[in-house]
Amino acid sequence: MKHINVALFVPDMGCPHRCSFCNQKTISGKVVPPTAEDVERAVQTALSSADCNEGEIAFFGGSFTAIDREYMLCLLKKAKEYVDKGLFKGIRISTRPDCISDEMLDLLSFYGVSSIELGCQSMNDRVLSLNKRGHTAEDVVKAAEKIKKHGFEFGVQMMTGLFGDNDEGALETAEKLISLSPDTARIYPTVVLENTELSRLYREGKYQPQCLDEAAELCAKLLMLFHENDIRVIRLGLHSGGNVEEGFVAGVYHPAFREICESRIYLRLVLDEIEKKNIESTDIEITVGRRFVSQLTGQKKSNLKKLNGLGFKVSIVQNDFEKYKISVRG
Repeated sequence: MKHINVALFVPDMGCPHRCSFCNQKTISGKVVPPTAEDVERAVQTALSSADCNEGEIAFFGGSFTAIDREYMLCLLKKAKEYVDKGLFKGIRISTRPDCISDEMLDLLSFYGVSSIELGCQSMNDRVLSLNKRGHTAEDVVKAAEKIKKHGFEFGVQMMTGLFGDNDEGALETAEKLISLSPDTARIYPTVVLENTELSRLYREGKYQPQCLDEAAELCAKLLMLFHENDIRVIRLGLHSGGNVEEGFVAGVYHPAFREICESRIYLRLVLDEIEKKNIESTDIEITVGRRFVSQLTGQKKSNLKKLNGLGFKVSIVQNDFEKYKISVRG
């Protein structure tokens, strides 16, 4: 059976600041904080349908290490029961860079936490300030050093299209995060949600979010950048569900956003290969890993249509190529 993670959201709790873009209740679709009983129900449901011993029980949504200590331990104790039984490999949490200390990390380790993700969002202090993050890029660096020193799997989260940011700034953020040697990354194009500072700025004409095309072009570059540095991007784009659709105002929110970005990568790889090999034949054969055929062809065969528009008649050969590897023959 497929192993899975169990995700529980702890909305709008613990955060000492209200970021310009944040409305956690909308993102998670939750209003009432989860209890230990909720943890047990979610875990039992997962165990009834999947092998979870390589998965994690994950607490997302708020700044987990900043919530009430007694409440945090209540959740961790219940999750730890299943880790101790070998039913899950560990517990995953997300938190803020300025809510990490050696004492807290010792506590998390004791209760079975295996992975910690930092909501970094940007590594530019001006952008962080404009978006009311309440921490600095140096806080990210210091927290990362502590997390790695304590032996946790380390993940980073960044955003594109933030108020006051641009593509160059996002690429610089990625480079700086890569230099911290994280194990995983999540990339979130900014979504404007109701009841946020960003929604006010947007309606006043002071903020213009990225369109889908702009975000996809940038995130395709970011995907390759992390891939080339052996860092797994485990999420690209805000997850669907909850009340996001109801709270959505503007920005990039698409259920197949990752596939759109990866399709762009494959189209660029093909065009670069054609140029490099100076292929003049109109009939071309593209070899790609069988798991990545849909990314090569593109949504609704958009890549094939673009190649046809450039005068190429495409045939596809499937093999065991790894991700982002292709071969073109004329």
